[in-house]
Amino acid sequence: MGDLSYTAFAGVNILANGKLEDIALTVKRHLKKYSNERILIFSDSTGKEMDLNLSGTEAAVLERLKMFRTAETSEPLTQGPGRPKLGVVAREISLLPRHWEWLETQAGGASAALRRLIDDARKNPSAKEIIQKSQERAYRFMTTMAGDLPNYEDALRSLYSRDKKVFQKLIHSWPADIRYHVLKLADPIWEQK
Repeated sequence: MGDLSYTAFAGVNILANGKLEDIALTVKRHLKKYSNERILIFSDSTGKEMDLNLSGTEAAVLERLKMFRTAETSEPLTQGPGRPKLGVVAREISLLPRHWEWLETQAGGASAALRRLIDDARKNPSAKEIIQKSQERAYRFMTTMAGDLPNYEDALRSLYSRDKKVFQKLIHSWPADIRYHVLKLADPIWEQK
């Protein structure tokens, strides 16, 4: 799954961190021993909770995970020619005439130029984009794992105001693994100027 990482929590404790395949198998094996334990898996890149189907054999679980690799890495589901097989989706966009004129002069045409611009922007995000993405990912994780914990709302305010000292103070009483993980997700916020 490339550089993407995931974190599984058993209650308030980190059970595993790493590639999705490894996390899924670790959780599956853990649930064999502790079938009533509440396990949540999060994408570290988005902070979103993952809903995985862990039924069946380990091979079946790994086969189902291929859809996540395809969605996250933009790998085509099938090999071969044809735009639908590559996942190309036609949608309408609105641009001013000067934008269309510029696009028409670009190598490969308007679509190729737009794809290059988007790919470049994704590879080199601005400081503002890094901060916003980090805030959103920390917010999603906090809402799920810390929404009922003391100082949650004040911690969110300090997260969005980028006040690291206040944020750390407010989450100090939270369970250690939740505190550790939210700080890891939010770390790029404090590094940006």
